[in-house]
Amino acid sequence: MHSPETERARELRNNMTKAEWFVWSRLRSRQVAGYKFRRQVPIGPYFADFACLAARLVVEVDGEGHDEERDKRKTACLEAHGFQVLRVPVQDVDEHMDDVMDGIYLALVTGPQQT
Repeated sequence: MHSPETERARELRNNMTKAEWFVWSRLRSRQVAGYKFRRQVPIGPYFADFACLAARLVVEVDGEGHDEERDKRKTACLEAHGFQVLRVPVQDVDEHMDDVMDGIYLALVTGPQQT
């Protein structure tokens, strides 16, 4: 018997949105600078859309149904767990996929940006 987190992650992986599938098709199999990504990774009480554990990078695909306040809480929690969070609007995935992938690549190779 699997944990509730494992079952929920499996359910989310089996029901990814079209935009999430597009991003996953470009992240899987170490296609971006050799970094391994996982999808629907449980981190704290949340599930990260995509996470590279080695680079401590989370990529979130934000669609129409996203609640800004909930997204802020999720980002804060993921950052508290030591992850850099890159939020990508669905519209960018649909219209500017190469730019999205360039942004993910830059986040991987440069690490967290200091402000």
